[in-house]
Amino acid sequence: MNGVQRMPTDAFDAKGVLITDVEEGQPCLQCGDSCSGFSPHTWRKNCTSCKCPREAHDVCHEEWVSVRSRLGLKGDESTSTDVPRSKGLAWAPPGLPAYKVEEYFSMLPEISVPRLGTPGERYRDRQLAIQLPKQDLARAYCRHLDPDHASSADDFMAARNEIALDIGTVQPVFEIDVDCGACHTPLKYGSLAVSASKLDLLYHPACFRCTECKELLVDLAYCVHDDTLYCERHYAEQLKPRCAACDELIFSGEYTKAMNKDWHSGHFCCWQCDESLTGQRYVLRDEHPYCIKCYESVFANGCEECNKIIGIDSKDLSYKDKHWHEACFLCNRCRVSLVDKQFGSKVDKIYCGNCYDAQFASRCDGCGEIFRAGTKKMEYKTRQWHEKCFCCVVCKNPIGTKSFIPREQEIYCAGCYEDKFATRCVKCNKIITSGGVTYKNEPWHRDCFTCSNCNNSLAGQRFTSRDDKPYCADCFGELFAKRCTACSKPITGIGGTRFISFEDRHWHNDCFICAGCKTSLVGRGFITDGEDVICPDCAKMKLM
Repeated sequence: MNGVQRMPTDAFDAKGVLITDVEEGQPCLQCGDSCSGFSPHTWRKNCTSCKCPREAHDVCHEEWVSVRSRLGLKGDESTSTDVPRSKGLAWAPPGLPAYKVEEYFSMLPEISVPRLGTPGERYRDRQLAIQLPKQDLARAYCRHLDPDHASSADDFMAARNEIALDIGTVQPVFEIDVDCGACHTPLKYGSLAVSASKLDLLYHPACFRCTECKELLVDLAYCVHDDTLYCERHYAEQLKPRCAACDELIFSGEYTKAMNKDWHSGHFCCWQCDESLTGQRYVLRDEHPYCIKCYESVFANGCEECNKIIGIDSKDLSYKDKHWHEACFLCNRCRVSLVDKQFGSKVDKIYCGNCYDAQFASRCDGCGEIFRAGTKKMEYKTRQWHEKCFCCVVCKNPIGTKSFIPREQEIYCAGCYEDKFATRCVKCNKIITSGGVTYKNEPWHRDCFTCSNCNNSLAGQRFTSRDDKPYCADCFGELFAKRCTACSKPITGIGGTRFISFEDRHWHNDCFICAGCKTSLVGRGFITDGEDVICPDCAKMKLM
């Protein structure tokens, strides 16, 4: 890294002030108001108030801390840390004009844009604490480093700074056919990319991430191991074990391995009382180890029968949030053991099958027998049946989970209900499922309701009946209606047609006219002249 030199072991900012992170009192992002604020453990990385790790809290760094100074590096900065803040940003890629800075941030997720007073600023603070842990960067923050191994830590940090550590730069792409070092897709000519000089590769800004944690590399700080990008934390863990308790790298050759994690020899302790667990029995709970005494006092359940703690060496039997020793899991009435037996519960008490049945069991509405403990019960409204008793009243087949239809106090399967109660056509005797017709209070299929003579459908048509049989207008007229003496056509009366009758002859109103002058005789006097009817005037003319 050109122009970069390793600073002394302690890390200082440009003003010579020791770099610190603001941690104590910071709220927990997981617990919310239930945590009174970050209260550091004497040597663990977790909060003593809520037990959550330090990085789960809203830790932040002093505003003047640049990544370069946090890394313990010095060299020419292309821009002052005050310049981004004057633009409303906690950090910006150095050396870019304002419009290019905005272009760069437009290529990142919104949460990764560190605008002052936004979640993006707090996100950057947390990533600084996670990706660039102080204890990895300067020996001044290593509280558990044995003096005998101080030189090993110095050599590790010096080698990392010289060989692996660097800060990426943002620059336009001025070549064609250049692929991103991560996703291997082409970089657009003229667009902004992040340059990693240690690898001589360019990356999309959104692809410049740690291979291990997949997070964007905070403020472009990265390390290289086996030609792969890492944040400083995960680079260090490729080479050194990290204590799962204090979060410091382990430079001693002797340390404890447990729970698939590494620990300083004195740090593999009970999560509750801090007593060493080396060579001791322990219980794992939520990925944390507890000594037997603390586990039983904090997590062990109390027995409902004897009110004593159910220790880890005892079998814990549970039912509905209640717990018993195996020897205490007894019928509340006859005191027989209920282990591996059917039992019932009533008013927070447990009973063997016989005692439960004798005191509390309900009866089947089908057979009248009791429901024994553990028996499957079918219920509908206020009634209940054994599974085998829940049958159709007609065919006696069990209904099970099939559909059924209740009628009064009886249960029918769908088929039997239709056979017994469904509406049937009076003509074909088949069930009417839709579109029926009612005639004289009797149901018909639309297709079955036809003229008794021509069999044409009468649904929606004019019709009449004779001898309780329906006929269409045409057939009724042809078969039963009087015929007009004048036109010989049927006089049906359908639709309000009026007619004239005289002796044994009949006329349509319109056909009842004078045979001579053709005027209507409806409502007038008339004279018969053989088969004809004539008006009085024509009768006089005929006599003259």
